[in-house]
Amino acid sequence: MSINLFDLTGKVALITGGVHGLGMAMAKGLANAGATIVVNDLSQNAIDNAIAEYKQDGITAHGYVFNVTEESEVVSGLKMIESEVGPVDILVNNAGIIKRIPMIDMEVADFAAVINVDLISPFIVSKHVAKGMIARGGGKIINICSMMSELGRDSVSAYAAAKGGLKMLTKNMATEWAKFNIQTNGIGPGYFATSQTAPIRVDGHPFNEFIINRTPAARWGNPEDLQGTAIFLASKASDFVNGHVVYVDGGILATIGKPSNEN
Repeated sequence: MSINLFDLTGKVALITGGVHGLGMAMAKGLANAGATIVVNDLSQNAIDNAIAEYKQDGITAHGYVFNVTEESEVVSGLKMIESEVGPVDILVNNAGIIKRIPMIDMEVADFAAVINVDLISPFIVSKHVAKGMIARGGGKIINICSMMSELGRDSVSAYAAAKGGLKMLTKNMATEWAKFNIQTNGIGPGYFATSQTAPIRVDGHPFNEFIINRTPAARWGNPEDLQGTAIFLASKASDFVNGHVVYVDGGILATIGKPSNEN
């Protein structure tokens, strides 16, 4: 009985931008729990490479090219997905960008670009997916937030503004859609071992040492560490969980940290 609570067999899961990194890791977890996986990207080449990687893991994934910041493309993309794969039961708003520029030097266009992808696109995609979920009697929406939903950091003003806004958008989606049996929640990843962080995850690198010392678990997260949370929030096990952000961060947000002279 308890295992069945986490069974996603027969469910279609759309993971926006799920062609690499943490998005792909979560998608693989959902697939291993039984879900049919759909990913999107701006590049057909990126989709083809991702489909091949999924296949290596025994997963048949479906890929579609559309821009999540363009409402007309989202509507067209969702129509194709519904026609060719099936209605979306699980939406993971994972697509995102970051621009590391000091605020005083940041152009308005750069700030707006981050907000557009990281905050406005989850609104656009969720709005149109939710219409189908309401008609069918329920669904799951998972917004990929960040520790920057809670904390600031140098040179990521637009990203922090977007992710802070996404936390509140998650709460408002839950407020408006819970009565339709739609559960909307977020995942806030900490610092993870990905190809992007590989250059700084080396002994002696100041940021590597900072993360290990700052994290109570004393390590970087592995992408697979996100899978259990994603499966939980996508499954019947979370049917009365609404409007929360689960921070998968090894405990960083639980503590103020420790002085440099402490072991």
